[in-house]
Amino acid sequence: MISPSHVTVTGVDIVTPSHVITDGVIVVRDGIIQEVSAGSRSGHDVVDGRGATLIPGLVDTHSDAFEKEIRPRPGVVLPLEFGLGSFEGRARAAGITTIFHGVAFEDSDHESRTVEQALAMCELIDAQRRSPGALIDHHVLHRLDVRDPLGLSALESRLDQVEASVLKERPLVSFEDHTPGQGQYADRSWYERWVSGTRSVDSEEARRLVDDMIERRDQFANHRATALNAVSTRAADGRIKLMMHDPTSADEVSNARAVGMSIAEFPTSLEAASAAKDKGMRTVSGAPNAMRGTSHSGNVGARELIAAGLCDGLASDYLPTTLLGAVQALTTDGICSLPTAVGLVTHGPATTVGLHDRGRLEVGYRADMALVDFTKSMPIVRWVVSQHERLHVEAP
Repeated sequence: MISPSHVTVTGVDIVTPSHVITDGVIVVRDGIIQEVSAGSRSGHDVVDGRGATLIPGLVDTHSDAFEKEIRPRPGVVLPLEFGLGSFEGRARAAGITTIFHGVAFEDSDHESRTVEQALAMCELIDAQRRSPGALIDHHVLHRLDVRDPLGLSALESRLDQVEASVLKERPLVSFEDHTPGQGQYADRSWYERWVSGTRSVDSEEARRLVDDMIERRDQFANHRATALNAVSTRAADGRIKLMMHDPTSADEVSNARAVGMSIAEFPTSLEAASAAKDKGMRTVSGAPNAMRGTSHSGNVGARELIAAGLCDGLASDYLPTTLLGAVQALTTDGICSLPTAVGLVTHGPATTVGLHDRGRLEVGYRADMALVDFTKSMPIVRWVVSQHERLHVEAP
């Protein structure tokens, strides 16, 4: 048995932010990286990587998979505790050591979401983060439906609770409006096709359902200004980190920056991403988009943004394994180098959310690491170690 806080890894290709150290060695003491160099070591605390690639543990700033874990199929709802424990193992197996669980603050029959469930999910995530048995570092991405008064009320209660807690962190909040006809689904036909596929209805029924959804949400269109004022005030005071979700244009980005938003998540156009960078905002794209080479909703491709230097990080969105899948696809297809691709799922997102102690295999950083085999048709995670983990782990 080897302690994750006191280990030496040898026989690996170490991916640093700028280059790859072939046949390298990395020394960890008290959960902190103490040495990164070429060469080899031997001893009782040594892990032989057998030629695999050592990268920092992945930092996922937006994962909705916990929510999907508790509802694996229509009509089936699993206990939250089971869902989080089940998903934690899958996330770790995908190389993730830090994750932000998307929690939707809205009351929606359409999405089977309630504010009561949102608050319960947050409470459980907080508890798991403090648990000595946690395998990864858990955080909350607070996703606010800007047209939902109940969602805003619940979010403000939650943010007040975090301020008064021992967590002492700036909560991450996403300002979101998923009304068809704007944002991600500016072309509502994409949303209609999604409804048709997920609900097994014909195109005419899908159009009717989308019409009904727009009509219901338009009743609360004026609430958007109230929600914006509430979260932007907290952002201006430095009490939260605020992101704009699915920005579509330079004007929208400019307005978002003016009210304290510092992150542009999933920009839908080259124009929006470029404007965000010009305004000093961090940008996040979807890993499934980057891996597949196209957006599922007809918007700008993540690869185009990466090639243009307009993407600071990738988030898994709905499928954790796409983070490493994107790394392999980007390098195989010549979009960027391995260090650049790895940076998009490690130090890039870590910097975006203000976690400056992780995401790099460099001296002084947290020893969150994943040993990955990139020689197969898809990446295979051989071993993961996290500073957050208090348990002993078997060497590969």
